Amino acid sequence: MNTEKKIQHTLNDLIEIARDGGEFYTEAAGKVKDPELASLFSQMAGHKREIVAALSADVAATGGKPADHGTIVGSMQQMYGKLRAALGDTEYGYVAELEESEDRLLKAFKETVSDEDTPAEARISAERLLPRVVQCHDIMRNRKHAMKAAS
Repeated sequence: MNTEKKIQHTLNDLIEIARDGGEFYTEAAGKVKDPELASLFSQMAGHKREIVAALSADVAATGGKPADHGTIVGSMQQMYGKLRAALGDTEYGYVAELEESEDRLLKAFKETVSDEDTPAEARISAERLLPRVVQCHDIMRNRKHAMKAAS
């Protein structure tokens, strides 16, 4: 696989995982009754769209086609999140599953940055966006812990 194709493949993997999270946040925002939580989910969906847009531009800059869908794992996680929310505390169920989605994205970004086989251009793209990914992850982790402590 040539360098451009490897860059495209690496970044498209990140695009798919970020898109999964964005779609899940958008859905959750429409399902929760707490307006503050719905607003937070909408903001987080916006952050995911920004990440997808930035990575898509980087893929296009290499002559590639940016991924235009999510992953099967993301779809399954979203389905599980809906089921969990339907069977218990809807707000906490969504927060817990969305935090798992954040864990998945953060892990993918960290692996991209630390993998010696990652092409420099892909590593630079991931490093540029990593602070936002960490920030989003920490927001949802802290929200989950606060909700669990309050129950």
